[in-house]
Amino acid sequence: MATIASPLPLSTTYTPASPAEVVETVRSAVAARAPIYPLGGRTALGFGSATKASGWGLSTEKLTRVVDYPARDMTITVEAGITLAELRQTLAAERQYLPVDASQATEATLGGLIAVNFSGPRRFGNGTLRDYVIGISAVDGTGTLFKAGGRVVKNVAGYDFCRLLIGSLGTLAVMTQVTLKVKPIPAASVLAIVDLDSASQAESLLSAIIDSKTTPTAIELLAGHAWNDLAALNSTGDSTSYRLVVGLEGTDAEVEWMTERLRQEWKTLGVAEPRFIRDAAANELWQRLIDFGCTPAASAGASDKANLVFKLNVPPSRVVSLCELVRATFPQASFLARAGSGIILVSIVETASHELVKPLIQALHPAVAAVGGQCVLWQSVVAEEFTRQLAWGPLRGDIAVMRKLQRQFDPHGLLNPGRFPW
Repeated sequence: MATIASPLPLSTTYTPASPAEVVETVRSAVAARAPIYPLGGRTALGFGSATKASGWGLSTEKLTRVVDYPARDMTITVEAGITLAELRQTLAAERQYLPVDASQATEATLGGLIAVNFSGPRRFGNGTLRDYVIGISAVDGTGTLFKAGGRVVKNVAGYDFCRLLIGSLGTLAVMTQVTLKVKPIPAASVLAIVDLDSASQAESLLSAIIDSKTTPTAIELLAGHAWNDLAALNSTGDSTSYRLVVGLEGTDAEVEWMTERLRQEWKTLGVAEPRFIRDAAANELWQRLIDFGCTPAASAGASDKANLVFKLNVPPSRVVSLCELVRATFPQASFLARAGSGIILVSIVETASHELVKPLIQALHPAVAAVGGQCVLWQSVVAEEFTRQLAWGPLRGDIAVMRKLQRQFDPHGLLNPGRFPW
């Protein structure tokens, strides 16, 4: 997820102030056969394929109301244009939070995060937005307002349209309202850091965490020069080494116990001096883990001005071998692997040229497909150089079903045309 690589071809932008006005705007676009580009905080416009079809922007910036917040039920209903920072502030008053990470929280809207299904380092322990969205109201490509799910956690009636809309990149409907279940804010948060000598040691420690008595919130494997300026890592400037970062969160007693337990488990594996950080130092590293690959170059760390970012989804057991393939093919790359979830973000700073990274692209797609994974273009300043297949990889076997579903929601093909695999 990134800032816009090249502006969407917008002829005009509408900012409806209510769901009824969203309906009216979509129906007007249908009548004019004008493509519609839903806009939230505009932090993810670089994600997906480049498009050239001129159309209307539909901004949700006026849809920011908190509709209902029964804190004792631990649910909240808000309009889709609320930013993550505003949502966090509302929930914090009751010591609650939405346990999903996002970069640029003051700009990123809830609707936008759901559209791209963004997740961060806490995905391993807390899950994704699919685990917290229990109700959605949206307007489809014909201008019809519909609702899915409800305001209670236990709701199993009908098709699960909520999960269908999450990650659909606004190609099925324009979200207007969302109901979430939330959790208490953890009292304590610690990051455990260990420098690794080799890929085999990384494999050994990652395998051991599966049998660990602890319950980590995050398991992150880092490498490359993008991390060299971060004081919390005590960097030696050696970009060839791996670092393992494990997040532990819970009550004070839980985190204290897990910290000591992890120290003992790692000691039996030959790790003599792991580092444990908390408070401000931990907060800085948490934010860098969240921002990697999606922060605007101007506000990123000095070494993290990525021009090209790929996202790989692979089985967790293949994370280290895929990281080794990346390093062998393109040694200049930096990466962050959400090792427990099988997600690898590959960041390339030195060049944005498609031709210069072509060997990496040619190596990644077949290697990832061979293990049942997927490789997608996550950010590029030269998105127009990438065909839809290079951006999304080979089409999956269920593409016919996906296309049929898309035509049901958007029979005229007006919602975010050209940005998804079809």
